[in-house]
Amino acid sequence: MKRLSLALAGCLMVLAGAAAAQRSDITIGMQLEPPNLDPTAGAAAAIDEVVYANVFEGLTRFGPDGEVLPALAESWEIAPDGLSWVFNLREGVSFHDGLPFTAEDVVFSFDRAMAEGSTNAQKQLFDGINEVTAIDDTTLEIGLDVPKGSLLSNLAWGDAVIVSPASAEGNATNPIGTGPFRFSQWVQGDRIELVRNEEYWGEKPALGKVTFKFISDPTAAFAAMMAGDLDAFPVFPAPENLAQFEADPRFSVIVGSTEGETILAMNNARPPFDDIRVRRAVAHAIDRQAVIDGAMFGYGTPIGSHFAPHNPAYEDLTAKSAYDPELSRALLAEAGHPEGFSTTLTLPPPSYARRGGEIVASQLRAVGIEVEIVNVEWAQWLEQVFTSKDFGLTIVSHTEPMDIGIYARKDYYFGNDDPVMRALMLGLDATSDETERTAILRAAQERVADQQVNAFLFQLAKSGVADARIEGLWANMPTQANDMTGVHWKE
Repeated sequence: MKRLSLALAGCLMVLAGAAAAQRSDITIGMQLEPPNLDPTAGAAAAIDEVVYANVFEGLTRFGPDGEVLPALAESWEIAPDGLSWVFNLREGVSFHDGLPFTAEDVVFSFDRAMAEGSTNAQKQLFDGINEVTAIDDTTLEIGLDVPKGSLLSNLAWGDAVIVSPASAEGNATNPIGTGPFRFSQWVQGDRIELVRNEEYWGEKPALGKVTFKFISDPTAAFAAMMAGDLDAFPVFPAPENLAQFEADPRFSVIVGSTEGETILAMNNARPPFDDIRVRRAVAHAIDRQAVIDGAMFGYGTPIGSHFAPHNPAYEDLTAKSAYDPELSRALLAEAGHPEGFSTTLTLPPPSYARRGGEIVASQLRAVGIEVEIVNVEWAQWLEQVFTSKDFGLTIVSHTEPMDIGIYARKDYYFGNDDPVMRALMLGLDATSDETERTAILRAAQERVADQQVNAFLFQLAKSGVADARIEGLWANMPTQANDMTGVHWKE
């Protein structure tokens, strides 16, 4: 009897230990599958959503509230004239293949990004850099043509992560970085798996395995969360279901902000959108709140220019393009289109685009603009719209942080060739004084709104769902990332 009691006690102790063991795996839902896994050679936000801060690291990085933090550079000094920055790199850092990280890897990464044939989608981040020099293995100098107040922020983008010369060419399918997670496998059309990097230079993550599972259909996403097939869906594609999750104690609903300016982009380089009167007519035909309520179930903030409302330099310019169908018709007539015209509206897969597109098309038809909706997959959107500029209208959310500078790029997909914006952005780069930078940013917002380059819809909300036992997920999305480094299950 005594032996039986001891055995029973032993079993109970084993069971108690198993119950107390903290889970170390997690499955994260994503609506879009990345086309590749190299953030330095692709524009898709889904790339960074998997690898940013997890697999790859830059000299600096964005924190959960948008602050710029040290990463592979632990400190830096700026020359008095602002034309030289010296970065002190961390020691003892290795890439996932075991090769040591040195200043030469930074030189390679930046030279590669700035090269004439570079495929880096945000090459302008490196504008003004004239030389990158490795002083020794852990010291790097960046030389500038003019002072660049945005340098630390620019280097925090996913497009500026550091890659190794030995593995850079293979990063699209087998990413090798310095981050806290290693790439494990990619089952095309289904999932990507990461595992903890046991040799990580910093604090090791609590999670031993992270699976990113791709579910594009909102109904399927809801079913997967309810069934427990997913542990979290940080950007949940069906906002109409959030109330149901809020009422279920198994889940927590996490609502925050993003850097996602959702716009009705117009091809400024093609008629009729090369006429500012037509662009203004389009903007005044849109009832933003109706789009937010109908497509996003109320989640989203109306915007009147390409700038995030949570930024301290934000200026509310929605009145410049207020909903006014009569004014829209008058502008069309003034521009020589009294009967309206026909165009296409190319829509990528996200629900904000597909659902919002139906509402926008209806509003445009009401003022005489006949719209043919063309639904495309993400890879096709990137090729046709972003790269080839073959479109009339499109809806997309720009999720890169502080990206109003794209309006100074005459080669950008919506074809805005504006020397005034280029001058403003040069002025912004030339100063680090916050008062001056705020004034320039507000002038830039006003210029974009006055030129009505695009029709501005809303700032995308970050509405996520997670198992209530999970802690550490970002509430906000200051950059396009699912940072898993601080995520853990409650004990």
